[in-house]
Amino acid sequence: MKVLVVGSGGREHALAWKLLQSPHIDRVFCIPGNGGTATMPNCQNVSLSIDDFEGMLRFAQVQGVGFTIVGPELPLALGIVDYFKAAEALIFGPTREGAQIEASKSWAKDLMQEANIPTAASATFQDIASAQAYVQAQGAPIVIKADGLASGKGVTVAMTLEEAMESLERILTGQFGSAGETVVIEEFMAGQEVSVLAVTDGKTIRPLSPAQDHKRLGDGDTGPNTGGMGAYAPAPIATPELMAKVQTQVLEPAIAALRARGIDYRGCLYAGLMITPEGEPKVVEFNCRFGDPETQAVLPLLDTNLDELLMACVQGKLAEFPEIKWKDQASVCVVLAAGGYPDKVETGHFVTGIGKAEDLGAYVFQSGTKLKNNALVTNGGRVLGVTALGDDISHAIANVYNAIEFIAYDNMYYRKDIASKAVQGN
Repeated sequence: MKVLVVGSGGREHALAWKLLQSPHIDRVFCIPGNGGTATMPNCQNVSLSIDDFEGMLRFAQVQGVGFTIVGPELPLALGIVDYFKAAEALIFGPTREGAQIEASKSWAKDLMQEANIPTAASATFQDIASAQAYVQAQGAPIVIKADGLASGKGVTVAMTLEEAMESLERILTGQFGSAGETVVIEEFMAGQEVSVLAVTDGKTIRPLSPAQDHKRLGDGDTGPNTGGMGAYAPAPIATPELMAKVQTQVLEPAIAALRARGIDYRGCLYAGLMITPEGEPKVVEFNCRFGDPETQAVLPLLDTNLDELLMACVQGKLAEFPEIKWKDQASVCVVLAAGGYPDKVETGHFVTGIGKAEDLGAYVFQSGTKLKNNALVTNGGRVLGVTALGDDISHAIANVYNAIEFIAYDNMYYRKDIASKAVQGN
C-alpha cells in the first residue's frame, strides 16, 4: 500500500519512517516533506502546498494512495478531512468541526465545561480594556493565550502583571493576525506537564505512551515558549493510576462531548495536561493532531504497526484492535534549533554529522532542512530532532547527547537538560 503524509516537520519525518517499517507499506509520499524525507528510501517528496486540497486529492487518486495522514493542525482546521471524505478517500484526522478543539481555545474551554473535564478557570475577551481590567483584578502569575492557531507561540505564562499586559498588547493588536482577535486568560496552574497523544475512531479512544515536552527555550525551563525543545517517553510521572484517571476524566468525556455535538472525531486527540502537586490531571489544552516533538520520542518505542492502528481509527474499528505494544525502553528526543529561534532565524547553513549520529543508534528526524545541490542545509527554526533509546531514561539521555556531539551547523542551539526532571524525580 501507498500512504500520503501531509506536512514538512520532524513529526512527519517520524510518521513516514515508522510507516515504512510496516510490511504492508511499500511507498510513502510526503507533501511537501523536508530534507530527511527527500533522502529516505521508498519515500518521495511532492511539491504541493498543504492547503492545496484539490491538488493533494488528485495526486492521491492518481498514485493509488491507500490512505492519507495529516500531520499539522492548519490543514485540519481548514477542512482537508472534509474534502477527502467527500471524495470517499480514506484520511486520518478530525473534520474541520472537530479540529476546533485546537483551532479555538475558547471553543475547547466550552467543550470541557460541558463534559466536566478538569481544567483551569478562564475568561475570554476581545477588547483590550476589559482584558486588562480582568488581569489587574486577578493578579500574577496568570496565563494569556491567543484563541486561534499560532504555531505553539501564542501562549504566555506571565509571572508579573507587566508581562501579562505586554502579552495582551501583542495578541490583541495583531501579532498573530486573526488568531489573536480573541484572547483566553487562564488561572496559573502549578505542577508538571504531561502530553498524552491518544488515537480514536470517534467512539473508542486509546492513549499512546505518555510523554513530557519542554516548551521553554532555555535550560531550567527559562526563556520564551517555543514549539517544543525536546521530549521524553514514557514520562514516569504518568503512573498507571494517573493514566486511568486521564482515560476516565479526560479522554473518554472529551470524545463523548464531541459525539454529543454531532462530531465524528477520528484521528489523534492530544491532551496537554498539568499534573497538580496532589497528583490530579488538569487539561492545559487539547490539540487535534500528533505532537511535535512528542511524536519523535513516542514512535521509536512503538512495536505495533502504525498503519494498522491508524487504519482501525479511520474505519471505526478501534474497539476490536489488539492491545498496543511498546518496547520496554525509554526514549529521549532533543531538538536542535537554528540561531535566533524562536524569533528571526538564520537559514542556509550546511548540516553535517547526521550519519555518524545514526551509526551510534540515534534516530535523526529532520524538520527545518532542505536539500540544496545535494547538500543538506538548514531551512527553519527547529532543524533536527535527535532521538535515542535506552534501558532507562538516564541511559537514553546519555545516548542522545553522545549522538548530538557529532552533528554540526553554524549557531546550532539546543537545551542540555532534556528529561532531567525524570531523573531528578521532581
